[in-house]
Amino acid sequence: MRNFTDRLAVITGGASGVGRSLAFALSDAGARVLIADIDAGALAQTRDALRARGARADARECDVTDPASLEDLAVFAFDELGGAHLVFANAGIGAGEAGPLWGYAENDWKWCFAVNFWGVVHTISAFMPRLVDQDSEAHFVITGSANGALLVYPDQPIYSATKAAVHAVAEALYHQTVRAQSPVRIHALFPGPHVVETGIFNSQRVRPNRFEKPADAPDTGIRSAADLRRMLEAFGMELTTTHPDEVARTALDGIREGSFWILPLNPTAEGQVRARMDSILDRTNPPVPSIG
Repeated sequence: MRNFTDRLAVITGGASGVGRSLAFALSDAGARVLIADIDAGALAQTRDALRARGARADARECDVTDPASLEDLAVFAFDELGGAHLVFANAGIGAGEAGPLWGYAENDWKWCFAVNFWGVVHTISAFMPRLVDQDSEAHFVITGSANGALLVYPDQPIYSATKAAVHAVAEALYHQTVRAQSPVRIHALFPGPHVVETGIFNSQRVRPNRFEKPADAPDTGIRSAADLRRMLEAFGMELTTTHPDEVARTALDGIREGSFWILPLNPTAEGQVRARMDSILDRTNPPVPSIG
């Protein structure tokens, strides 16, 4: 798909971060956008900002941990808006875990898997049957992370575990659609090439009560990319970041090119991925990656 004009793009996690930037990039390319998010206030603000620029934008509150909520979103997209052509399973959060793995709050595990993993599964279940039945070119884009899919950072095992699982699902879905000669193309989007400046560091703002974090549970205290930068600087390290708008441009280019791997990596990360793959094939102990 090289022309997005009049195509409907559905974006979960569309109120902020990468999802918001995707909505603006797609609307600038002529697409109609349907943004979905659990954060009602940010959702309305993003919808209004899109419309103020002349975009054809709709918004729906959606909780990706609830399959019925995704089903309602799919019904709206197909029955009210005429069918989707691009679906972005993009919603994601960070658990904010800190310290030894055995000391994490159980709700950190449950919440992160409910959003990052089950949110993708629910989005697939709600949209893929409709995209297949539509029997025309469509694209399903799953936002993953090199953190988990390709590297394992020792201080973020909950998040890494969810993204490792998400990538396994994405790659399996790719193989199934290819085998079925489906008109639906699957893409794995890895935001980068550096740490992306999004609200994922402050995911606690949208944490539901049922996943409440105990007051005495360990937490990173990091609420923004700026916080992470200051922490690294205290250890004599520098942090380079990427704006979500760059991620959105990379995503659209990857869709146009028909790429499964939408994977911008900086040289340091690429070297670390290669070193990890070599350690697997050589059966040597895994090297510890660094954030960069």
